[in-house]
Amino acid sequence: MKNRRNFVKQALAGAGFLGLSVFAKKAEASELKITIDKGLVHHVFFWLKNPDSEADCKRFEEGINLLLTIPEIKLSHVGKPVQSPREVVDDSFTYSYMAIFENEADQDSYQIHPTHLKFVEEYGDLWKKVIVYDAMN
Repeated sequence: MKNRRNFVKQALAGAGFLGLSVFAKKAEASELKITIDKGLVHHVFFWLKNPDSEADCKRFEEGINLLLTIPEIKLSHVGKPVQSPREVVDDSFTYSYMAIFENEADQDSYQIHPTHLKFVEEYGDLWKKVIVYDAMN
């Protein structure tokens, strides 16, 4: 039992040392309580041409899941808007996609990665509008 405790302590210490790199690419928001002090946040909003088409949504999600395989992405989130009566909330988009990179160079690599280029080429016919917000401290 003592060896197990030591192992767990060492594993947790190592996880803390490694920072965000230990997080799986997919996690429930309730599982995470983190702040992002470093890195680049790439947030993309998509308006699909046919947002009520189940086939289009399924195809789009297939494409987004391909993007998540790009190794430079350290953390990601894909979601749909929450309908809100508040004036400050824009809930007009169909999908939100957020990818977090360790630095600007990783985001630059992501932009020219064959999987990203394939996503734009093979799934670009699904959307009528895209807005991107990139931010870092």
